[in-house]
Amino acid sequence: MRRPLLERYRDRLPVGPDTPIVSLLEGDTPLVPLKGPPEARERGVRLFAKYEGANPTGSFKDRGMTMAVSKAAEHGAAAVAAASTGNTAASAAAYAARAGMKAIVVLPAGYVAAGKVAQSLVHGARIVQVSGNFDDALRLVRELTERYPVTLVNSVNPFRIQGQKTLAFEVADELGRAPDYHALPVGNAGNITAHWMGYSELYEDGTLETRPRMLGFQAAGAAPIVRGEPVAEPKTVATAIRIGRPASWEGATRARDESGGAIEAVTDEEILRAYHYLAHGEGLFVEPASAAGLAGVWRWLREGRIEDGATVVLTLTGHGLKDPGTAEREVRLPDPVPPTLDAVARAAGL
Repeated sequence: MRRPLLERYRDRLPVGPDTPIVSLLEGDTPLVPLKGPPEARERGVRLFAKYEGANPTGSFKDRGMTMAVSKAAEHGAAAVAAASTGNTAASAAAYAARAGMKAIVVLPAGYVAAGKVAQSLVHGARIVQVSGNFDDALRLVRELTERYPVTLVNSVNPFRIQGQKTLAFEVADELGRAPDYHALPVGNAGNITAHWMGYSELYEDGTLETRPRMLGFQAAGAAPIVRGEPVAEPKTVATAIRIGRPASWEGATRARDESGGAIEAVTDEEILRAYHYLAHGEGLFVEPASAAGLAGVWRWLREGRIEDGATVVLTLTGHGLKDPGTAEREVRLPDPVPPTLDAVARAAGL
């Protein structure tokens, strides 16, 4: 029988005998071998996608939320709160429901995909929309949890990062080694921080002989780490990484520098090209932010910056149904045809 994530990696996590495990059987997501674009196939570059859309609420956030909510329960919390561009909200609401807690979610109005808001509402979260961006929402949640008996479960909560590092453990378990590169989107920057923490722990105890170069990609309109300064009004089609002041900025730059990797910006056009490729070419439906890692790796391949025969893992952070609006805008439903066999066959290209 499948075990909760915190049970599988209990010896590597801050889980004690008195920690109640709040789980929806998260983790153990597929590491999918990709055919890869021509630039990868021609040079023998092996691409793998860690498909986090297979988590219970459809994103990687569940890895950290099982840890954060379990520790909140251990400490007797009756309520949790998070600022969110959507995925954290959905995950916090689901795990709070599982634990019998109240969930409070503060969203930046107009910044969050409808599918994510719907998830949070259905799970019973108390939604508060503020006229501002994600950074405003996070500031307010921090103040709220300082003044009221509510536990903060954003990635500034160190238990979130502890849970999210398990993705690196699973990749190493499946590959039997570290990849040469691990690429992923960077928004609030908790994930790149956590991935590097996981790989580093395995390297330091001798489980791994090497660590990957970490490649983080921000959207060009929301790239504070690339610019070296906060972005007051971040803009991008990739709502999950539309963040102008990442909470884990320091952890992200440490992962970049210690791994000899990079954090760069990709355009919305590059993100959407990778989004369509993953759906059409690989059968993987992801939300736009998830495609940022492939967008960046694709550029690196075109520029010859990834050596022949390298192994590259991409973290695909969330399911495409998280943001159905983008899919609806990007593809047009064809006009109806007469209800005859000939008309249907012609329309089907037969």
